[in-house]
Amino acid sequence: MSRKPEVKKGRRRGAAARGVPVAPWRFYLVCGLILAAFTVLLGRVLSLQVLDTDRGREFLQGQGDARTVRTAEIPAYRGLITDRNGEPLAVSTPVVSLWANPQVLAQEKAGQIARLAQALNTTSAALGEKLHNYRNKQFMYLARHLVPSTAREVLALGVKGVRGEREYRRFYPAGEVAAQLVGMTNLDDQGISGMELAYDEWLRGVPGRKKIIKGLRGDVVREIGEVSSAQPGRDLQLSIDLRLQHHLHRELQRAVRISGAESGSVVTLDVHTGEVLAMANHPVYNPNARQEIRPGTTRNRAMTDVVEPGSTMKPLTLVAALESGRYTTQSMIDTSPGWIRVGGKTIPDPRNYGEITLGRVVEKSSQVGISKVALDLGHEPIWDVFARMGLGQVTGSGFPGESAGLLPNRPRWHLTEQVTLAYGYGLTATPLQIARAYSAFANGGLLRPVSMLAVGDELPHADRVMQPETAREIMSVLQAVTESDGTGTRARVPGHRVGGKTGTVHKVGSQGYEDNKYVALFAGVAPADDPRVVTVVVIHEPKGDAYGGGAAAAPVSARVNDGVLRLLDVAPRSGERFDVATLASGGAMQ
Repeated sequence: MSRKPEVKKGRRRGAAARGVPVAPWRFYLVCGLILAAFTVLLGRVLSLQVLDTDRGREFLQGQGDARTVRTAEIPAYRGLITDRNGEPLAVSTPVVSLWANPQVLAQEKAGQIARLAQALNTTSAALGEKLHNYRNKQFMYLARHLVPSTAREVLALGVKGVRGEREYRRFYPAGEVAAQLVGMTNLDDQGISGMELAYDEWLRGVPGRKKIIKGLRGDVVREIGEVSSAQPGRDLQLSIDLRLQHHLHRELQRAVRISGAESGSVVTLDVHTGEVLAMANHPVYNPNARQEIRPGTTRNRAMTDVVEPGSTMKPLTLVAALESGRYTTQSMIDTSPGWIRVGGKTIPDPRNYGEITLGRVVEKSSQVGISKVALDLGHEPIWDVFARMGLGQVTGSGFPGESAGLLPNRPRWHLTEQVTLAYGYGLTATPLQIARAYSAFANGGLLRPVSMLAVGDELPHADRVMQPETAREIMSVLQAVTESDGTGTRARVPGHRVGGKTGTVHKVGSQGYEDNKYVALFAGVAPADDPRVVTVVVIHEPKGDAYGGGAAAAPVSARVNDGVLRLLDVAPRSGERFDVATLASGGAMQ
Protein backbone atom coordinates (compact mmCIF):
# COMPACT_ATOMS: atom_id res chain seq x y z
CA MET A 1 0.00 0.00 0.00
CA SER A 2 1.42 3.30 -1.11
CA ARG A 3 1.61 6.45 1.17
CA LYS A 4 0.88 10.11 0.07
CA PRO A 5 3.71 12.45 0.55
CA GLU A 6 3.25 14.99 3.46
CA VAL A 7 2.89 18.66 2.60
CA LYS A 8 4.82 20.99 5.02
CA LYS A 9 3.16 24.35 5.98
CA GLY A 10 4.56 27.54 7.50
CA ARG A 11 5.06 27.86 11.25
CA ARG A 12 2.52 30.65 11.77
CA ARG A 13 -0.18 28.94 9.74
CA GLY A 14 0.47 25.78 11.50
CA ALA A 15 0.19 27.41 14.93
CA ALA A 16 -3.07 29.02 14.01
CA ALA A 17 -4.33 25.80 12.67
CA ARG A 18 -3.40 24.15 15.88
CA GLY A 19 -5.36 27.00 17.85
CA VAL A 20 -2.42 28.27 19.80
CA PRO A 21 -3.88 31.04 22.09
CA VAL A 22 -2.72 34.73 22.00
CA ALA A 23 -0.98 35.92 25.12
CA PRO A 24 -3.57 37.45 27.57
CA TRP A 25 -1.52 40.51 28.36
CA ARG A 26 -1.75 41.53 24.75
CA PHE A 27 -5.53 41.33 24.84
CA TYR A 28 -5.79 43.32 28.04
CA LEU A 29 -3.35 45.89 26.76
CA VAL A 30 -5.43 46.53 23.69
CA CYS A 31 -8.66 46.72 25.71
CA GLY A 32 -6.98 49.02 28.23
CA LEU A 33 -5.77 51.31 25.52
CA ILE A 34 -9.24 51.49 24.00
CA LEU A 35 -10.81 52.15 27.41
CA ALA A 36 -8.22 54.78 28.27
CA ALA A 37 -8.84 56.55 25.00
CA PHE A 38 -12.56 56.49 25.62
CA THR A 39 -12.03 57.75 29.18
CA VAL A 40 -9.85 60.61 27.96
CA LEU A 41 -12.39 61.47 25.28
CA LEU A 42 -15.22 61.36 27.79
CA GLY A 43 -13.25 63.49 30.22
CA ARG A 44 -12.56 66.03 27.54
CA VAL A 45 -16.21 66.14 26.61
CA LEU A 46 -17.15 66.60 30.25
CA SER A 47 -14.51 69.30 30.64
CA LEU A 48 -15.79 71.21 27.62
CA GLN A 49 -19.50 70.71 28.06
CA VAL A 50 -20.14 70.27 31.79
CA LEU A 51 -17.28 71.22 34.09
CA ASP A 52 -16.43 74.88 34.86
CA THR A 53 -12.70 74.81 34.21
CA ASP A 54 -10.46 77.55 32.83
CA ARG A 55 -11.11 76.37 29.31
CA GLY A 56 -14.38 74.65 30.08
CA ARG A 57 -18.05 75.19 29.51
CA GLU A 58 -18.23 78.80 30.69
CA PHE A 59 -15.21 79.81 28.63
CA LEU A 60 -16.53 78.22 25.45
CA GLN A 61 -20.02 79.49 26.07
CA GLY A 62 -18.64 82.97 26.53
CA GLN A 63 -16.56 82.71 23.38
CA GLY A 64 -19.57 81.52 21.43
CA ASP A 65 -21.82 84.22 22.85
CA ALA A 66 -19.22 86.87 22.08
CA ARG A 67 -19.39 85.87 18.44
CA THR A 68 -23.13 85.31 18.05
CA VAL A 69 -25.19 86.67 20.97
CA ARG A 70 -26.01 90.37 21.00
CA THR A 71 -28.14 92.60 23.20
CA ALA A 72 -30.70 94.68 21.33
CA GLU A 73 -32.73 97.62 22.63
CA ILE A 74 -36.49 97.48 23.07
CA PRO A 75 -37.78 101.02 22.42
CA ALA A 76 -39.80 102.65 25.19
CA TYR A 77 -43.11 104.38 24.60
CA ARG A 78 -42.65 108.14 24.99
CA GLY A 79 -44.99 109.85 27.43
CA LEU A 80 -48.10 111.66 26.25
CA ILE A 81 -48.21 115.49 26.18
CA THR A 82 -51.66 116.94 26.77
CA ASP A 83 -53.24 120.33 27.30
CA ARG A 84 -54.77 121.33 30.63
CA ASN A 85 -58.00 119.49 29.75
CA GLY A 86 -56.35 116.24 28.70
CA GLU A 87 -56.47 116.86 24.95
CA PRO A 88 -53.47 115.15 23.28
CA LEU A 89 -50.77 117.41 21.87
CA ALA A 90 -48.06 114.78 21.26
CA VAL A 91 -48.53 111.01 21.03
CA SER A 92 -46.26 108.13 20.05
CA THR A 93 -47.37 105.70 17.35
CA PRO A 94 -45.72 102.34 16.50
CA VAL A 95 -43.72 102.31 13.27
CA VAL A 96 -41.18 100.02 11.61
CA SER A 97 -37.73 101.02 10.40
CA LEU A 98 -36.16 98.84 7.71
CA TRP A 99 -32.45 98.07 7.72
CA ALA A 100 -30.15 95.73 5.84
CA ASN A 101 -26.72 94.15 5.87
CA PRO A 102 -25.14 95.77 2.79
CA GLN A 103 -22.73 92.87 2.26
CA VAL A 104 -25.59 90.38 2.08
CA LEU A 105 -27.95 92.61 0.14
CA ALA A 106 -25.30 93.36 -2.50
CA GLN A 107 -25.21 89.65 -3.40
CA GLU A 108 -28.89 89.60 -4.34
CA LYS A 109 -29.98 89.42 -7.97
CA ALA A 110 -30.57 92.64 -9.85
CA GLY A 111 -34.27 91.85 -10.13
CA GLN A 112 -34.66 91.61 -6.37
CA ILE A 113 -32.77 94.86 -5.89
CA ALA A 114 -35.06 96.56 -8.40
CA ARG A 115 -38.20 95.26 -6.66
CA LEU A 116 -36.85 96.40 -3.31
CA ALA A 117 -36.10 99.87 -4.65
CA GLN A 118 -39.59 100.15 -6.10
CA ALA A 119 -41.16 99.11 -2.79
CA LEU A 120 -39.05 101.74 -1.00
CA ASN A 121 -40.18 104.39 -3.50
CA THR A 122 -36.67 104.98 -4.79
CA THR A 123 -34.62 104.01 -7.85
CA SER A 124 -32.32 101.06 -8.39
CA ALA A 125 -29.47 103.47 -9.08
CA ALA A 126 -30.01 105.32 -5.80
CA LEU A 127 -30.19 102.08 -3.83
CA GLY A 128 -27.11 100.77 -5.62
CA GLU A 129 -25.17 103.92 -4.77
CA LYS A 130 -26.16 103.57 -1.12
CA LEU A 131 -25.01 99.96 -1.12
CA HIS A 132 -21.68 101.04 -2.56
CA ASN A 133 -21.23 103.70 0.12
CA TYR A 134 -21.91 101.13 2.87
CA ARG A 135 -20.04 98.25 1.22
CA ASN A 136 -17.61 97.84 4.14
CA LYS A 137 -20.27 97.95 6.83
CA GLN A 138 -22.79 95.46 8.11
CA PHE A 139 -25.65 97.85 8.83
CA MET A 140 -27.54 100.58 7.02
CA TYR A 141 -31.05 101.97 7.24
CA LEU A 142 -33.23 101.52 4.19
CA ALA A 143 -36.19 103.54 5.50
CA ARG A 144 -37.16 105.04 8.85
CA HIS A 145 -40.54 105.16 10.51
CA LEU A 146 -42.69 103.37 7.96
CA VAL A 147 -46.26 102.46 8.83
CA PRO A 148 -46.37 98.75 9.73
CA SER A 149 -48.48 97.79 6.68
CA THR A 150 -45.95 99.33 4.27
CA ALA A 151 -43.04 97.69 6.09
CA ARG A 152 -44.76 94.29 5.89
CA GLU A 153 -45.11 94.67 2.11
CA VAL A 154 -41.37 95.31 1.78
CA LEU A 155 -40.42 92.43 4.06
CA ALA A 156 -42.77 90.12 2.14
CA LEU A 157 -40.46 90.40 -0.89
CA GLY A 158 -38.07 88.08 0.94
CA VAL A 159 -34.95 90.02 0.00
CA LYS A 160 -31.93 88.59 1.79
CA GLY A 161 -30.38 90.80 4.44
CA VAL A 162 -33.41 93.07 4.87
CA ARG A 163 -34.89 93.26 8.36
CA GLY A 164 -37.47 95.34 10.23
CA GLU A 165 -37.16 96.97 13.63
CA ARG A 166 -40.06 98.24 15.72
CA GLU A 167 -39.82 101.87 16.84
CA TYR A 168 -42.08 104.75 17.84
CA ARG A 169 -42.72 107.96 15.96
CA ARG A 170 -44.07 111.16 17.49
CA PHE A 171 -47.32 112.51 16.06
CA TYR A 172 -48.72 115.95 16.86
CA PRO A 173 -52.54 116.14 16.59
CA ALA A 174 -52.59 119.95 16.83
CA GLY A 175 -50.06 120.31 14.01
CA GLU A 176 -48.88 123.86 13.40
CA VAL A 177 -51.27 125.32 15.98
CA ALA A 178 -49.02 124.49 18.94
CA ALA A 179 -45.84 123.48 17.15
CA GLN A 180 -43.39 126.07 18.54
CA LEU A 181 -44.63 125.54 22.08
CA VAL A 182 -44.82 121.73 22.16
CA GLY A 183 -41.66 121.29 20.08
CA MET A 184 -40.71 118.03 18.40
CA THR A 185 -38.42 115.00 18.51
CA ASN A 186 -35.79 113.75 16.08
CA LEU A 187 -35.81 110.44 14.20
CA ASP A 188 -34.43 108.68 17.27
CA ASP A 189 -37.39 109.90 19.35
CA GLN A 190 -35.30 112.37 21.38
CA GLY A 191 -36.66 115.83 22.17
CA ILE A 192 -34.90 118.57 20.20
CA SER A 193 -37.08 121.65 20.77
CA GLY A 194 -39.86 123.10 22.89
CA MET A 195 -41.38 121.18 25.77
CA GLU A 196 -40.24 117.94 24.14
CA LEU A 197 -36.67 119.06 24.81
CA ALA A 198 -37.31 120.72 28.18
CA TYR A 199 -38.85 117.54 29.62
CA ASP A 200 -37.09 114.97 27.47
CA GLU A 201 -35.86 112.89 30.41
CA TRP A 202 -39.34 112.87 31.95
CA LEU A 203 -41.03 111.85 28.69
CA ARG A 204 -38.66 109.37 27.10
CA GLY A 205 -38.87 106.46 29.55
CA VAL A 206 -36.31 103.64 29.89
CA PRO A 207 -35.66 101.29 26.93
CA GLY A 208 -35.78 97.54 27.54
CA ARG A 209 -33.13 94.99 26.54
CA LYS A 210 -33.37 91.64 24.75
CA LYS A 211 -30.84 89.01 23.69
CA ILE A 212 -30.61 87.91 20.08
CA ILE A 213 -28.42 85.48 18.12
CA LYS A 214 -26.79 86.81 14.98
CA GLY A 215 -25.36 84.77 12.12
CA LEU A 216 -21.97 85.06 10.50
CA ARG A 217 -23.08 87.97 8.32
CA GLY A 218 -24.87 89.84 11.06
CA ASP A 219 -28.37 88.53 10.35
CA VAL A 220 -30.65 87.95 13.30
CA VAL A 221 -31.14 84.19 13.59
CA ARG A 222 -33.53 84.25 16.53
CA GLU A 223 -34.42 86.04 19.73
CA ILE A 224 -33.32 84.38 22.94
CA GLY A 225 -35.46 86.33 25.36
CA GLU A 226 -36.11 89.59 27.13
CA VAL A 227 -33.50 90.79 29.60
CA SER A 228 -35.46 93.79 30.92
CA SER A 229 -38.82 95.27 29.99
CA ALA A 230 -39.17 98.74 28.51
CA GLN A 231 -40.56 101.30 30.94
CA PRO A 232 -42.82 103.85 29.24
CA GLY A 233 -42.23 107.57 29.74
CA ARG A 234 -44.38 109.69 32.00
CA ASP A 235 -47.16 111.92 30.72
CA LEU A 236 -46.89 115.72 30.75
CA GLN A 237 -49.83 118.09 31.18
CA LEU A 238 -49.24 121.59 29.86
CA SER A 239 -50.95 124.74 31.06
CA ILE A 240 -52.32 125.69 27.65
CA ASP A 241 -55.95 125.26 26.68
CA LEU A 242 -56.12 123.83 23.17
CA ARG A 243 -59.35 125.71 22.48
CA LEU A 244 -57.67 129.02 23.29
CA GLN A 245 -54.59 127.96 21.37
CA HIS A 246 -56.64 127.40 18.22
CA HIS A 247 -58.31 130.78 18.74
CA LEU A 248 -55.04 132.71 19.15
CA HIS A 249 -53.48 130.93 16.20
CA ARG A 250 -56.41 131.76 13.93
CA GLU A 251 -56.55 135.43 14.94
CA LEU A 252 -52.80 135.94 14.60
CA GLN A 253 -52.66 134.37 11.14
CA ARG A 254 -55.61 136.54 10.12
CA ALA A 255 -53.90 139.69 11.44
CA VAL A 256 -50.62 138.93 9.68
CA ARG A 257 -52.43 138.28 6.43
CA ILE A 258 -54.44 141.51 6.62
CA SER A 259 -51.55 143.73 7.73
CA GLY A 260 -48.91 142.12 5.51
CA ALA A 261 -46.65 141.77 8.55
CA GLU A 262 -43.43 139.78 8.53
CA SER A 263 -44.09 137.96 11.79
CA GLY A 264 -45.99 138.18 15.05
CA SER A 265 -46.68 136.70 18.46
CA VAL A 266 -49.63 136.54 20.85
CA VAL A 267 -49.56 135.23 24.41
CA THR A 268 -52.37 134.91 26.93
CA LEU A 269 -51.47 134.51 30.61
CA ASP A 270 -53.63 133.62 33.60
CA VAL A 271 -53.14 136.58 35.96
CA HIS A 272 -53.79 134.59 39.14
CA THR A 273 -51.72 131.45 38.52
CA GLY A 274 -49.05 132.61 36.07
CA GLU A 275 -50.03 129.80 33.67
CA VAL A 276 -49.62 130.30 29.93
CA LEU A 277 -53.11 129.60 28.60
CA ALA A 278 -52.17 130.02 24.94
CA MET A 279 -49.22 131.19 22.86
CA ALA A 280 -49.17 131.61 19.09
CA ASN A 281 -46.53 132.69 16.59
CA HIS A 282 -46.10 133.45 12.92
CA PRO A 283 -44.58 132.05 10.75
CA VAL A 284 -45.54 128.48 11.61
CA TYR A 285 -44.48 124.97 10.67
CA ASN A 286 -46.06 121.52 10.72
CA PRO A 287 -44.04 119.09 12.87
CA ASN A 288 -45.76 116.16 11.13
CA ALA A 289 -44.23 117.19 7.79
CA ARG A 290 -40.52 117.51 8.58
CA GLN A 291 -39.45 117.71 4.95
CA GLU A 292 -41.37 120.98 4.59
CA ILE A 293 -39.92 122.78 7.63
CA ARG A 294 -38.22 126.05 6.72
CA PRO A 295 -35.42 127.69 8.74
CA GLY A 296 -36.63 130.17 11.33
CA THR A 297 -40.15 128.77 11.62
CA THR A 298 -39.48 126.54 14.64
CA ARG A 299 -38.66 129.40 17.05
CA ASN A 300 -41.14 130.17 19.79
CA ARG A 301 -40.83 133.89 19.13
CA ALA A 302 -43.01 134.85 22.09
CA MET A 303 -40.22 133.57 24.36
CA THR A 304 -37.03 133.69 22.32
CA ASP A 305 -37.30 136.94 20.32
CA VAL A 306 -36.97 140.32 22.02
CA VAL A 307 -38.26 143.77 21.08
CA GLU A 308 -37.99 147.22 22.52
CA PRO A 309 -41.34 147.38 24.37
CA GLY A 310 -41.87 151.07 23.72
CA SER A 311 -44.85 152.81 25.28
CA THR A 312 -46.09 149.60 26.93
CA MET A 313 -43.53 150.51 29.62
CA LYS A 314 -45.18 153.83 30.49
CA PRO A 315 -47.50 152.26 33.09
CA LEU A 316 -44.38 150.90 34.83
CA THR A 317 -42.88 154.38 34.83
CA LEU A 318 -46.18 155.57 36.30
CA VAL A 319 -45.66 153.08 39.16
CA ALA A 320 -42.32 154.73 39.96
CA ALA A 321 -43.97 158.16 39.90
CA LEU A 322 -46.75 157.09 42.28
CA GLU A 323 -44.33 155.35 44.64
CA SER A 324 -42.18 158.49 44.84
CA GLY A 325 -44.99 160.26 46.68
CA ARG A 326 -44.58 163.34 44.50
CA TYR A 327 -47.23 162.38 41.99
CA THR A 328 -50.76 161.07 41.76
CA THR A 329 -52.68 160.16 38.63
CA GLN A 330 -54.29 163.62 38.89
CA SER A 331 -51.01 165.53 39.01
CA MET A 332 -50.88 168.09 36.21
CA ILE A 333 -48.12 167.85 33.59
CA ASP A 334 -47.58 170.62 31.07
CA THR A 335 -46.74 169.06 27.70
CA SER A 336 -46.69 172.35 25.77
CA PRO A 337 -45.59 173.11 23.13
CA GLY A 338 -45.88 169.45 22.07
CA TRP A 339 -42.19 168.68 22.13
CA ILE A 340 -39.22 168.68 24.48
CA ARG A 341 -35.49 168.77 23.88
CA VAL A 342 -33.34 166.46 26.02
CA GLY A 343 -29.58 166.12 25.60
CA GLY A 344 -29.65 167.38 22.05
CA LYS A 345 -32.55 165.12 21.08
CA THR A 346 -36.01 166.45 20.26
CA ILE A 347 -38.83 164.29 21.62
CA PRO A 348 -42.21 165.14 20.03
CA ASP A 349 -45.87 164.30 20.67
CA PRO A 350 -48.30 163.78 17.78
CA ARG A 351 -49.84 167.14 18.80
CA ASN A 352 -49.74 169.62 21.64
CA TYR A 353 -51.83 168.15 24.47
CA GLY A 354 -51.23 171.16 26.68
CA GLU A 355 -51.60 170.72 30.43
CA ILE A 356 -53.01 167.28 31.26
CA THR A 357 -53.07 164.92 34.24
CA LEU A 358 -50.45 162.25 34.70
CA GLY A 359 -53.13 159.65 34.05
CA ARG A 360 -53.91 161.34 30.73
CA VAL A 361 -50.21 161.34 29.89
CA VAL A 362 -50.39 157.54 29.84
CA GLU A 363 -53.84 157.50 28.18
CA LYS A 364 -52.64 159.72 25.34
CA SER A 365 -49.16 158.13 25.41
CA SER A 366 -47.47 161.50 25.62
CA GLN A 367 -43.72 161.24 25.14
CA VAL A 368 -43.27 164.80 26.39
CA GLY A 369 -45.25 164.21 29.57
CA ILE A 370 -43.50 160.96 30.50
CA SER A 371 -40.11 162.52 29.68
CA LYS A 372 -40.72 165.35 32.13
CA VAL A 373 -41.62 162.82 34.82
CA ALA A 374 -38.45 160.83 34.07
CA LEU A 375 -36.30 163.96 34.26
CA ASP A 376 -37.79 164.73 37.65
CA LEU A 377 -37.50 161.20 39.08
CA GLY A 378 -34.16 160.14 37.61
CA HIS A 379 -33.55 156.71 36.16
CA GLU A 380 -32.96 154.80 39.44
CA PRO A 381 -36.59 154.44 40.65
CA ILE A 382 -37.78 153.66 37.13
CA TRP A 383 -35.07 151.04 36.67
CA ASP A 384 -35.95 149.55 40.05
CA VAL A 385 -39.61 149.11 39.06
CA PHE A 386 -38.63 147.52 35.77
CA ALA A 387 -36.36 145.05 37.56
CA ARG A 388 -39.02 144.23 40.16
CA MET A 389 -41.47 143.47 37.36
CA GLY A 390 -39.15 140.82 35.91
CA LEU A 391 -37.57 142.67 33.00
CA GLY A 392 -34.05 141.56 32.21
CA GLN A 393 -34.76 138.16 33.81
CA VAL A 394 -36.15 134.87 32.58
CA THR A 395 -39.75 134.24 33.58
CA GLY A 396 -39.14 130.94 35.36
CA SER A 397 -40.90 128.89 32.68
CA GLY A 398 -37.95 126.55 32.07
CA PHE A 399 -38.53 126.76 28.32
CA PRO A 400 -35.33 126.03 26.35
CA GLY A 401 -33.87 129.04 24.60
CA GLU A 402 -35.98 131.57 26.51
CA SER A 403 -34.45 135.04 26.36
CA ALA A 404 -33.96 137.16 29.46
CA GLY A 405 -34.07 140.35 27.43
CA LEU A 406 -31.92 143.30 28.38
CA LEU A 407 -32.39 145.81 31.17
CA PRO A 408 -29.25 147.98 30.99
CA ASN A 409 -27.51 148.86 34.23
CA ARG A 410 -24.86 151.37 33.24
CA PRO A 411 -22.40 152.96 35.68
CA ARG A 412 -23.09 156.31 33.99
CA TRP A 413 -26.33 157.24 32.26
CA HIS A 414 -26.65 159.83 29.55
CA LEU A 415 -29.57 162.18 30.08
CA THR A 416 -31.22 160.93 26.88
CA GLU A 417 -30.88 157.33 28.03
CA GLN A 418 -32.64 158.12 31.30
CA VAL A 419 -35.58 159.60 29.43
CA THR A 420 -35.88 156.96 26.70
CA LEU A 421 -35.85 154.21 29.33
CA ALA A 422 -39.06 155.69 30.75
CA TYR A 423 -40.94 155.14 27.50
CA GLY A 424 -39.48 151.75 26.60
CA TYR A 425 -36.45 152.41 24.42
CA GLY A 426 -32.95 151.17 25.20
CA LEU A 427 -34.18 147.92 26.79
CA THR A 428 -35.54 144.70 25.31
CA ALA A 429 -38.13 142.18 26.43
CA THR A 430 -40.03 139.18 25.11
CA PRO A 431 -43.82 139.28 24.67
CA LEU A 432 -44.08 136.85 27.59
CA GLN A 433 -42.05 139.14 29.87
CA ILE A 434 -44.35 142.04 29.04
CA ALA A 435 -47.40 139.86 29.79
CA ARG A 436 -45.91 138.80 33.11
CA ALA A 437 -45.21 142.41 34.11
CA TYR A 438 -48.83 143.39 33.34
CA SER A 439 -50.12 140.43 35.33
CA ALA A 440 -48.85 142.22 38.47
CA PHE A 441 -51.24 145.12 37.75
CA ALA A 442 -54.12 142.67 37.33
CA ASN A 443 -53.20 140.57 40.37
CA GLY A 444 -53.16 143.34 42.97
CA GLY A 445 -49.39 143.86 42.83
CA LEU A 446 -48.42 140.17 43.09
CA LEU A 447 -45.99 138.73 40.55
CA ARG A 448 -45.80 134.97 40.01
CA PRO A 449 -43.33 132.94 37.95
CA VAL A 450 -44.61 131.83 34.58
CA SER A 451 -45.66 128.19 34.31
CA MET A 452 -45.89 126.15 31.12
CA LEU A 453 -47.35 123.24 33.10
CA ALA A 454 -50.80 122.98 34.64
CA VAL A 455 -50.43 124.35 38.17
CA GLY A 456 -53.29 122.61 39.95
CA ASP A 457 -54.57 123.66 43.34
CA GLU A 458 -51.24 124.69 44.87
CA LEU A 459 -50.22 128.07 43.48
CA PRO A 460 -46.53 128.95 43.14
CA HIS A 461 -45.07 131.61 45.42
CA ALA A 462 -45.81 135.20 44.43
CA ASP A 463 -43.65 138.25 45.10
CA ARG A 464 -45.27 141.52 46.03
CA VAL A 465 -43.85 144.11 43.63
CA MET A 466 -46.24 146.98 44.39
CA GLN A 467 -48.95 147.90 46.85
CA PRO A 468 -52.52 146.88 46.00
CA GLU A 469 -53.59 150.55 45.92
CA THR A 470 -50.95 151.30 43.31
CA ALA A 471 -52.02 148.32 41.20
CA ARG A 472 -55.66 149.52 41.33
CA GLU A 473 -54.69 153.02 40.21
CA ILE A 474 -52.69 151.62 37.29
CA MET A 475 -55.63 149.40 36.29
CA SER A 476 -57.89 152.45 36.28
CA VAL A 477 -55.50 154.26 33.93
CA LEU A 478 -55.19 151.19 31.68
CA GLN A 479 -58.96 151.00 31.41
CA ALA A 480 -59.11 154.66 30.41
CA VAL A 481 -56.64 153.94 27.58
CA THR A 482 -59.30 151.83 25.84
CA GLU A 483 -62.13 154.28 26.46
CA SER A 484 -63.16 157.71 25.11
CA ASP A 485 -60.19 159.11 23.18
CA GLY A 486 -57.36 156.93 24.51
CA THR A 487 -54.87 155.31 22.16
CA GLY A 488 -56.33 151.81 22.61
CA THR A 489 -60.02 152.27 21.82
CA ARG A 490 -59.87 149.53 19.19
CA ALA A 491 -58.98 147.01 21.90
CA ARG A 492 -62.46 147.17 23.44
CA VAL A 493 -64.36 143.90 23.81
CA PRO A 494 -68.16 143.52 23.53
CA GLY A 495 -69.82 143.36 26.92
CA HIS A 496 -66.61 143.72 28.92
CA ARG A 497 -64.39 146.47 30.26
CA VAL A 498 -60.77 145.96 29.31
CA GLY A 499 -57.57 147.81 30.00
CA GLY A 500 -54.29 147.99 28.20
CA LYS A 501 -51.54 150.03 26.64
CA THR A 502 -50.39 150.48 23.08
CA GLY A 503 -46.80 150.61 21.90
CA THR A 504 -45.15 151.49 18.60
CA VAL A 505 -41.40 151.29 18.12
CA HIS A 506 -39.09 151.67 15.16
CA LYS A 507 -37.25 148.50 14.20
CA VAL A 508 -33.49 148.50 14.55
CA GLY A 509 -31.52 147.91 11.35
CA SER A 510 -27.83 147.79 10.48
CA GLN A 511 -27.70 151.60 10.37
CA GLY A 512 -29.82 152.24 13.46
CA TYR A 513 -33.57 152.78 13.69
CA GLU A 514 -35.44 152.23 10.43
CA ASP A 515 -37.73 155.09 9.43
CA ASN A 516 -40.39 152.95 7.76
CA LYS A 517 -40.29 149.70 9.73
CA TYR A 518 -42.22 149.36 12.95
CA VAL A 519 -43.21 146.93 15.65
CA ALA A 520 -46.79 147.32 16.90
CA LEU A 521 -47.62 146.18 20.44
CA PHE A 522 -50.62 146.01 22.69
CA ALA A 523 -50.65 144.70 26.27
CA GLY A 524 -54.17 144.20 27.56
CA VAL A 525 -55.98 143.01 30.70
CA ALA A 526 -59.47 141.51 30.56
CA PRO A 527 -61.88 142.04 32.15
CA ALA A 528 -60.54 145.23 33.73
CA ASP A 529 -62.96 145.16 36.67
CA ASP A 530 -62.22 141.52 37.58
CA PRO A 531 -59.02 140.52 35.72
CA ARG A 532 -58.67 136.98 34.44
CA VAL A 533 -56.14 137.17 31.63
CA VAL A 534 -53.35 139.32 30.24
CA THR A 535 -52.89 139.22 26.47
CA VAL A 536 -49.89 140.72 24.67
CA VAL A 537 -49.89 141.16 20.89
CA VAL A 538 -46.71 141.93 18.93
CA ILE A 539 -46.86 142.51 15.17
CA HIS A 540 -43.56 142.94 13.30
CA GLU A 541 -43.43 145.25 10.30
CA PRO A 542 -47.11 145.78 9.49
CA LYS A 543 -47.53 147.40 6.09
CA GLY A 544 -49.54 150.46 5.12
CA ASP A 545 -50.73 153.31 7.31
CA ALA A 546 -52.13 151.08 10.07
CA TYR A 547 -48.73 150.32 11.57
CA GLY A 548 -49.13 151.64 15.12
CA GLY A 549 -49.99 149.69 18.23
CA GLY A 550 -53.49 151.20 18.35
CA ALA A 551 -54.18 150.37 14.69
CA ALA A 552 -52.34 147.09 14.08
CA ALA A 553 -52.15 145.34 17.48
CA ALA A 554 -55.13 146.62 19.50
CA PRO A 555 -57.79 145.15 17.15
CA VAL A 556 -56.07 141.77 17.36
CA SER A 557 -56.18 142.01 21.15
CA ALA A 558 -59.91 142.81 20.96
CA ARG A 559 -60.71 139.73 18.88
CA VAL A 560 -58.43 137.51 20.95
CA ASN A 561 -59.85 138.63 24.30
CA ASP A 562 -63.41 138.42 23.02
CA GLY A 563 -62.93 134.75 22.16
CA VAL A 564 -60.86 133.97 25.26
CA LEU A 565 -63.51 135.36 27.63
CA ARG A 566 -66.22 133.42 25.81
CA LEU A 567 -64.27 130.17 26.00
CA LEU A 568 -63.49 130.75 29.68
CA ASP A 569 -67.20 131.37 30.22
CA VAL A 570 -66.72 134.83 31.69
CA ALA A 571 -70.16 136.46 31.86
CA PRO A 572 -70.42 139.83 30.08
CA ARG A 573 -71.49 142.97 31.90
CA SER A 574 -75.06 144.12 31.49
CA GLY A 575 -75.54 147.17 29.32
CA GLU A 576 -74.67 148.24 25.82
CA ARG A 577 -72.98 145.68 23.59
CA PHE A 578 -71.11 146.37 20.40
CA ASP A 579 -69.44 144.32 17.72
CA VAL A 580 -65.65 144.20 17.53
CA ALA A 581 -65.87 144.34 13.75
CA THR A 582 -67.31 147.86 13.98
CA LEU A 583 -64.21 149.20 15.73
CA ALA A 584 -62.53 150.23 12.50
CA SER A 585 -61.47 153.66 13.56
CA GLY A 586 -59.66 155.26 16.47
CA GLY A 587 -56.30 154.25 17.85
CA ALA A 588 -53.30 156.45 17.56
CA MET A 589 -49.76 155.58 16.63
CA GLN A 590 -48.61 155.12 20.20
